[in-house]
Amino acid sequence: MSTRSACLIFNPCSGNGNPEAELKQIFSLLEPEITLDIRYTEPDLDPSQLAHEAVARGVDLVIASGGDGTVSAVAEALITTEIPLGVIPRGTANAFASALGIPTNIPGACQTILHGFIRAIDGATCNGKPCILLTGVGWEAETVEQADREAKNWFGVMAYLVAGIEKLWDMQSFEVELEMEGEISRLRAIAVTIANAAPATSVLAQGPGGVIPDDGLLDVTILSTQTEMSTLGAVSSLMTGALRGVASQHNDVLYLRTNRIKVTTNPPQKVTVDGELRGTTPVEIESVPLSLNVMVPDI
Repeated sequence: MSTRSACLIFNPCSGNGNPEAELKQIFSLLEPEITLDIRYTEPDLDPSQLAHEAVARGVDLVIASGGDGTVSAVAEALITTEIPLGVIPRGTANAFASALGIPTNIPGACQTILHGFIRAIDGATCNGKPCILLTGVGWEAETVEQADREAKNWFGVMAYLVAGIEKLWDMQSFEVELEMEGEISRLRAIAVTIANAAPATSVLAQGPGGVIPDDGLLDVTILSTQTEMSTLGAVSSLMTGALRGVASQHNDVLYLRTNRIKVTTNPPQKVTVDGELRGTTPVEIESVPLSLNVMVPDI
C-alpha cells in the first residue's frame, strides 16, 4: 500500500538520454512505494508553476527530474515549506545533486528518494528571486552562455570547461563594488561568484575551500587577475583547493563569507543564477537559512 504521494516534474529535454525510457525506469523504481503524479515541463510553462500547484494539492513530496535549471525552478516553490525536494539528476552538470552527495544515476537517485533522509539546507535570493546554487558574475556567466546545447549534448560537463577556456582569452577585467553590512569595497576582477551550495566542479566558487550549504552564509569568491597566465594559475589553485577541501592561497583569489552582499560592476556584467542567464549587474544576494528540505542519501 502506498504511503506517500509525490509530484514528479519531468523535463524531457534535459540531458542527452532517452527521456521515455528514463521516465519508465523512474516509474518502475518508485512505484508502488510512492504514488506518482507525473507532470512534464513545457517551453511555455515554468517548472516552478507546476511545483506551486503540487504544493497547493498537498503532496508529500515533489521530485524534480532534469538539469540544475529544472531543480532550481522546482525548489523555488518549496523554499520555506515543509515539503521535501527529491532530485533525479538528468542534466549536464547536475551541480546541485553533486553538492549534496545525491547520486547522479537514476537508480541511486530513486533509492535516495525511497530510503534517504531529509536534510535542511540554506536557500538564497538573488534580486528577490530564489537561488539554490550560485550566482556568477562575469566569467562564469560568459561561460554558461558559450556552452550551447549541442556542445553540452556531445561533451557533457566538459562543455563548460571548454567554453570557460575559450572565453578566458576574451575576458576584460571590470570594476567591482561589494557592499556588505554597510561597508563598501572596490577592486577589479574578471569573476565574482556567490555560492549557496556548489560541488567541487563549480571551480570559480571554491575560494573558501568547500562551500557549506547549511551554515546560513554565502561563500563569495573573487578572481582578480592581471594576465591570462595568472588566471590559469589562480584557477589551478581553486581546482586543487576544491579537491582537497582547503582554501586557495593564490594571490589573485579573494574570498569571504557573509549572509548578504550587493555586487555592482562597471561596466555592467552578465549574471548567471543556478546555471541560467539572468540579466546583468547589479545583483543583491541574501541567504535564507535552512529554508529548503532535500532528500539526501542515508550515509
